Amino acid sequence: MARRSDAVLERLTRLHPKIIDLSLGRVEKLLERLGHPETKLPPTIHVAGTNGKGSLIAYLRAMLSRGGNPVGAGGLTTGRNHVHAYTSPHLVRFHERIELAGSLISEDDLVALLEECEAANLGESITYFEITTVAAFLAYSRTPGDILLLETGLGGRLDATNVLSKPLLTAITPISVDHVQFLGADLEGIAFEKAGILKPGVPGVIAPQDPVVMAVIEARASEIDVPLYRGGIDWNVEPENDGFLFSGRNGSTRYPAPSLSGAHQIINAALAVACTAFLEDFRPDIAGGITSAVWPARMQRLTSGPLVTLLGADAAQSDPSNRWELWIDGGHNAAAGEALAEVLASWDDRPVHLVYGMLNTKAAEDFVRPIAKRAASLHAVAIPDAPATLSAEEAKSHAVSQGFAATASESVEAAIADIRDRFPGGRILVCGSLYLAGHILADNR
Repeated sequence: MARRSDAVLERLTRLHPKIIDLSLGRVEKLLERLGHPETKLPPTIHVAGTNGKGSLIAYLRAMLSRGGNPVGAGGLTTGRNHVHAYTSPHLVRFHERIELAGSLISEDDLVALLEECEAANLGESITYFEITTVAAFLAYSRTPGDILLLETGLGGRLDATNVLSKPLLTAITPISVDHVQFLGADLEGIAFEKAGILKPGVPGVIAPQDPVVMAVIEARASEIDVPLYRGGIDWNVEPENDGFLFSGRNGSTRYPAPSLSGAHQIINAALAVACTAFLEDFRPDIAGGITSAVWPARMQRLTSGPLVTLLGADAAQSDPSNRWELWIDGGHNAAAGEALAEVLASWDDRPVHLVYGMLNTKAAEDFVRPIAKRAASLHAVAIPDAPATLSAEEAKSHAVSQGFAATASESVEAAIADIRDRFPGGRILVCGSLYLAGHILADNR
């Protein structure tokens, strides 16, 4: 069912000829017209990186929302922190991007804020992400909250979120090659863009990085006097059978296994732990947050809905001897492909069948290559309602080049039905794009 906000958002897409046009000038002008809401935000953790930004925010949100909230210099109450969060892209509806004190923004409030920004912009050129980010800043400046978790959209240095002069903390997740048409294919150049969120005197918490990346971050930090807390140097993490050991400035502590699936989630959870070294006044519940974090479409198993029904009634059961399991994941670059390969390698020997679709702005072969040897079959699909999608035949050709005997399917439903009919059982993983994952979640209710 169409919402009023859909019509406003559609209008906003027509304000600039490009979906992405990295710049701060348009955002700064609109923020000035609206009274600089970016200066009225609660303490903010600004997050950049290539992979794991959403997972880091999910862990921090869970840790902070379960913890006690500050009431000024006099001490703490036993109440919960009121946590704002800004993430992108959304999976099912735009409202997911703007979380206010633990709840998604309401339809009425979203429409009012978007229309206020639209009026203040005076019809001038501005991208969709820029004007909606300004709307989010308005929301956060007007809604009481203890802390804001702010995710960059793309890059960092010229990202629309990068207008805060002094956040509480900056965090950079693992950096790899992605968005090459905007950030370039050179790892040093990409690292320079991501390091653009660092601010003088503000602690920067850094995930373990390729030495080339870490050198770029260190050089920028030295240039503007940023105290760094670096993974693999200042803090370390060691996976264990039932969790991980974190060693850092406050000593060594064992933590339980993360709630999010995949070995790569150890690094994401450890990065969140590293951030809490600078959040002691918020009294985060670290272990509780690690085990309770939720982040849809990141190795998420579906246990109900039309697609599960399509596989047969047994697909929804928890017994591992069942015929089918259905999983989705939104990872979409080479590093995500490597992470998925590790997950598949950790599963038992039941066959895995892939259904994948990707945008034409991504390096499909680099994503498919690590998982090719882990899957029994692959079906390629186009992403519904995504203008930049690869066609099913194009996606198939990338998979074939990596050794798959791939099949092009007209839809996810057709791919799943074909797998069901051709194979006796196993796991199906739909992957390659957050937009594809969002389509699945929207339709598989």
